[in-house]
Amino acid sequence: MKNEFWINLPSKDLEKARRFFTAMGFELNAPPSSSPMVSLFVGGKKIIVNLFTEAYFREAIGGQGVTDTHQSNEVLLSIGADSPAEVDDWAKRAQAAGATVFGKPGYKDGWLYGCGFADPDGHRWNILHMDMSKMPK
Repeated sequence: MKNEFWINLPSKDLEKARRFFTAMGFELNAPPSSSPMVSLFVGGKKIIVNLFTEAYFREAIGGQGVTDTHQSNEVLLSIGADSPAEVDDWAKRAQAAGATVFGKPGYKDGWLYGCGFADPDGHRWNILHMDMSKMPK
């Protein structure tokens, strides 16, 4: 477990959250049955933390205000995709599973293709395909 990274989020309805994330294809990391949580594996073991300007972050989360982290906290959880088609698939599965798609799949800045959705608890997720050959130099 050394150097594993865990993201901890609140849920108003654990069973609803479990159904949503398993419908999305996440693998359960089954805790003991008496545990007050749903644990899921997200991708591989590589976790990246990105820091953005407030203006760029605000646009990425669909125009909502940026949280004052001295008062409360919020994050945009991002997952890499291998292709625009994979991003499209994430968006379709998210909507079918009950998410609110706040950013329809599309290109940004000519090299990023992504979508954004909010899970049933309102946590915002961003799925991105980055075409590094088109990234501005």
